[in-house]
Amino acid sequence: MLPFEPEALPPGDLDLLALMPAVGRANRAVATLEGLFYGIPNPDILLSPITTQEAVLSSKIEGTQADFEDVLKFEAGEPPVDQSRRDDIREIMNYRQALRQGERLLRDRPFCLNSLLALHETLMDSVRGFDKGRGRFRTVQNWIGTAGSPIEQAVYVPPSPLGLQSHLDRWEAYWHSEAPDVLIQLALLHAQFEIIHPFVDGNGRLGRMVIPLFLFEKKILSQPCFYLSAYFEARREAYITHLRELGQTPGGWTRWCAFFLDGVATQAEANTVKARAIQDLYERLKRQVLDLTHSQFAVPLLDFIFSRPIFRSSDLTKLDEMPSAPMVATLLGKLRQAGILQTIREGAGRRPHILALAELINLCEGRKVL
Repeated sequence: MLPFEPEALPPGDLDLLALMPAVGRANRAVATLEGLFYGIPNPDILLSPITTQEAVLSSKIEGTQADFEDVLKFEAGEPPVDQSRRDDIREIMNYRQALRQGERLLRDRPFCLNSLLALHETLMDSVRGFDKGRGRFRTVQNWIGTAGSPIEQAVYVPPSPLGLQSHLDRWEAYWHSEAPDVLIQLALLHAQFEIIHPFVDGNGRLGRMVIPLFLFEKKILSQPCFYLSAYFEARREAYITHLRELGQTPGGWTRWCAFFLDGVATQAEANTVKARAIQDLYERLKRQVLDLTHSQFAVPLLDFIFSRPIFRSSDLTKLDEMPSAPMVATLLGKLRQAGILQTIREGAGRRPHILALAELINLCEGRKVL
């Protein structure tokens, strides 16, 4: 099988008129989500659980088994016994770190291929595949197929490394171009990235990561907190089929864009519901915690709990904005007694309690896990 040769963006057979209904729905849904973001007073805190959940879902598409609760417990000092699960968590945490790094980079300068390399370096740090060209575009031919199968049995062979830089330069140029619709532009960019497959490993995760970063740089969203991993995971076969049709089947690009735009609308609507529920939970608990504690530390305490829904009681005493350890213990005791916090592990001696805001975790997971 010969390496695939991508066509230039935008593709010539794209039927923009046929996509207009999907474009309208997707843009309305994203605008509604942005309106919610604009009204959140502390988005870094309230949207943090959604970012962690995206890191879990995007990594799960690549085969990891760790879940949202596993990551939170790991950060609270309760690592899983199984080494492979700990390795999964490291991949998830790298993904989340790279997402935040991408936001910082975009606040300083426009997105470029060097940004992509920096994100890849963070993503692949000390995890499976770290020795496969971490932070570098590939210089070898890769292919997609059954694990361990030769290139002759591949289902897809990306472009040759000899022409890779030219494809990437054109991809970057299209990123910064003016297009009739930004969401269609994003659909084409995501697909082309997966077609080019510029790294030996990590292409799927990076391809999903550039979606919120693009919307953030284009000022469509004020927070790079918009993710399609849940949509892609739920429709994995359709996702792969649409990508494999590109450049191979007439109308493939139009069908791909319709699929992608449906994903944008579906996830924007779902994210709006979830973000609003998180905001409502925060406001309700803020009133409740203030009434329970009558403390000036109530809001900083709640902010910390929302950013770390599973935590060690000792973590709070390390924060400059928190009072003495005995007072922290009193505040947490009141929240435990009121049922706001659930005990994951009782403290003993020097070993601190591990506590959880179960209501937030269950909300993010969409089911009762605690």
